[in-house]
Amino acid sequence: MPSGHYVRMKTTETTLTIRRANERGHADHGWLNSHHTFSFAEYYDPAHMGFRSLRVINDDRVAPGQGFGTHPHRDMEIFSYVLDGALQHRDSMGNGSVLKPGQIQLMSAGRGVTHSEFNPSGAESLHFLQIWIQPHERGLAPSYTEWRPKPGQANAPKVLVISPDGREDSATIHQDAEVYRIRLEPGQVVTHELKACRGAWLQIAEGALTFNGVALATGDGASTEEPGRLTFVATRPTEALLFDLA
Repeated sequence: MPSGHYVRMKTTETTLTIRRANERGHADHGWLNSHHTFSFAEYYDPAHMGFRSLRVINDDRVAPGQGFGTHPHRDMEIFSYVLDGALQHRDSMGNGSVLKPGQIQLMSAGRGVTHSEFNPSGAESLHFLQIWIQPHERGLAPSYTEWRPKPGQANAPKVLVISPDGREDSATIHQDAEVYRIRLEPGQVVTHELKACRGAWLQIAEGALTFNGVALATGDGASTEEPGRLTFVATRPTEALLFDLA
């Protein structure tokens, strides 16, 4: 597969680096159709190895009754954000749950854990984002947390879903990383202040918006490392994840 490329676009406010959906790696295993924003498994491109501590963004669609069998991980923060269908999780720590759209599970693999992820439906496909973030240190004790929206959060334009301190009822991660769920209707606007020495990555799960004036659509990603105000304006109903990373 030919390598994709980043496109840098200068706006009046900041410089954005764009990763278009059709430039991502792709693997179709029949039961699993996956698009890789960064190098993963058999898709390798040294120009796309991650962004700061963000290592993997996989856009996965899993056929009914199929899934990832029990397998090991270590020294990685792994979370899943469900877009459509249901995701059944089991792990060697004794955790087991079924997540629905708009919910997040976060597993800190630490010094070693096994888990499985499965589509429990016999009729509906599962669509979710699988994301890996490198922890701030190796050999941590494995742990597991979830984020399920409280009343008033389900359709909030911007809500903190993952943070290092678990504030605002967010899931807890072992890294200086904040993750926000963006959910907008056409014409809605949200902003984010990026501090000095940090980087932001926006991943569009579904829909379309402008990021400081640059148009992005489903599957697109964009990043910046320039401090200042980031402005997102929806042009279609949109769901996205915003990463604010040390």
